[in-house]
Amino acid sequence: MHLPAAALACWALGRTLWEGPAQPGIALAFGVLIAVGELAGRAPAPATGYGRAPAEREGAPLGAAGALAYALLGEAGGRPTTHGVPQTVAVVLAAGLIGLVPQLARGREPVLDPLARRVLTVGFAAVCFQPLYATGRLGGWVASGPAYPLFLIALLALTTLCDAVLAAALAAARTGWPYCPLLRDELRALPGIGTAICATGVVIALATAVAGLWALPVFCLPLLLTQCAFRRFAAVRTTNRQTIASLARSTEIAGYTPHGHARRVAALSRAVGRELGLNEPDLDMLEHAALMHDIGQLSLLDPVPDGATAPLPPAQQRRIALLGGAVVRQTGAPAEVAVIVERQADPYRDQPLTARIVRTVNAYDDLSGAGTGPAGPLRALERLRLATARDHEPGVVEALARVLSRRGRAV
Repeated sequence: MHLPAAALACWALGRTLWEGPAQPGIALAFGVLIAVGELAGRAPAPATGYGRAPAEREGAPLGAAGALAYALLGEAGGRPTTHGVPQTVAVVLAAGLIGLVPQLARGREPVLDPLARRVLTVGFAAVCFQPLYATGRLGGWVASGPAYPLFLIALLALTTLCDAVLAAALAAARTGWPYCPLLRDELRALPGIGTAICATGVVIALATAVAGLWALPVFCLPLLLTQCAFRRFAAVRTTNRQTIASLARSTEIAGYTPHGHARRVAALSRAVGRELGLNEPDLDMLEHAALMHDIGQLSLLDPVPDGATAPLPPAQQRRIALLGGAVVRQTGAPAEVAVIVERQADPYRDQPLTARIVRTVNAYDDLSGAGTGPAGPLRALERLRLATARDHEPGVVEALARVLSRRGRAV
């Protein structure tokens, strides 16, 4: 995706510099708006202490709305605009590069995926709109009648679908995760922030056509306030995740489980769940339960050797799981998380998929821990495959094998 985005950016920038900017005041106003949105939206998310941070799917909604509005701008203050496709992409590119300045100032490597998405998405919207509007091919009944807002909404719907496809493709290339679940997550997120971005983009374009550039600060304020509210929500959610991670480490501090066991099981469970096509809310529940899956061991008088519960008798495994679920319920966690913890000792056919994943990944980490030698991971995986008659679902074991194979740890 970076190569076509770079080609489009070079073409747009070259054309704009060669022909000179059209209506520089309007270009400057929208460029400032997009740059402010990028700077406000690309602030680094706080660390959670484990796993990923709860990030927005669209990191800079105000910048995205401003870029789409500029791509769909046909008039400003009652006068036709003439900026066209190349200048639209060039302005968005310049504003996006300004948004990378804080990352460079902190000495971090710039993340180019959002900028590549923005350039390609805005280029798609501009190509679909600007030539039709400039040449009058929309027709008088569309360009000036009540159908015009509907046309803009339909065009933005296609643009958001294009953006979802690009976002999923970039994520799949970066992480190696299956493309279809990533695309499904992107499409499910569209009714949220995607709707707000599209609505704001349409309103800005229509209001600017009538009221001029004064419409920009007025109609961008609601989205900016929404973005600030979301960041507060994300901060609260991060604090909750850090609390969960600290509680999960209590078994390590007390000497019941090896160092890093809960974190490894949580990370690997999330990867296996994504391999099996779970959506984002289910992955969050899975990761939460995987962190807390051994909390019931705190009820034992004597720690289990190496914290490995897989070799224990089924009755003892079930007791630890039920006690762990009771602790999880006391933390105020969702009931689904407690169910996953409680059911991980049941036969896999009686378990929900999330509990099957935690059970299999926990057994793998127990069987492939320190002291098993270089062949330990492979032997652990073979033991899991031999136990698929009752203890582990074959599909989960094979998904785990694929994840480990990509990581170069087992085949």
